[in-house]
Amino acid sequence: MAKRATPRKKTRSASGRPARKRRLIGYVVKSLLAIAGMMLALILLFAVLNPPTTLYMFSEGRRLGGVDQQWVALENVAPVMARSVVAAEDANFCNHWGFDLMAIKEAIAQGSKRGASTLSQQTVKNVYLWHGRTWIRKALEAAITPVVELVWSKRRIVEVYLNIAEFDEGVFGVDAAAQHYFGVTPADLTATQAARLAAILPSPKTWSASRPTEYLRQRSAQIRDGAATISKDGRASCFES
Repeated sequence: MAKRATPRKKTRSASGRPARKRRLIGYVVKSLLAIAGMMLALILLFAVLNPPTTLYMFSEGRRLGGVDQQWVALENVAPVMARSVVAAEDANFCNHWGFDLMAIKEAIAQGSKRGASTLSQQTVKNVYLWHGRTWIRKALEAAITPVVELVWSKRRIVEVYLNIAEFDEGVFGVDAAAQHYFGVTPADLTATQAARLAAILPSPKTWSASRPTEYLRQRSAQIRDGAATISKDGRASCFES
């Protein structure tokens, strides 16, 4: 009499693998959709409400025992301050949708690590992400920036940026910076003072707006000229209207 073949034990486990794989994929997809939904909600929320803090500001506050930052509406900031920041960081801000492709090409050609990041990208990084040059952060920044450009106005992007940018160790936002360096309100900043504040943004913990080096003086003069130029040629119209 022939022996009855016994089923192999691995048959059940093999058939269970696709089901487990599908469950895992479903879990990953649901998690990604949930994260995307939360991010979209925050983008919509901060289009009208001011971000209470940022990851970097929070970490610096813990390290230093607090930071100096007071929110100020853009209409209470000297217009030349907004123009100076745009001239220094992203002169074509009004003409792009979040990415300055010409600046990116030039930065690649010159091997520059700075100069291609737009004001919109910097705002997204500061508000929603963390500092650092990881590929994950850059990918998230690239994904979020067009959504912010779509939902926020250009004026709102400038306003948020000015209020969360770091100007010195523990000094965040244009209100705290104006008081810290010059003892004035943001509304009373002169063209020279605004240009010097914009000039220190690449390295706020190294440079001082009130004690500028010769290089910083020259850089500030260029920014002041640039701010006047974008005012004349219309490249400031999107955040001044």
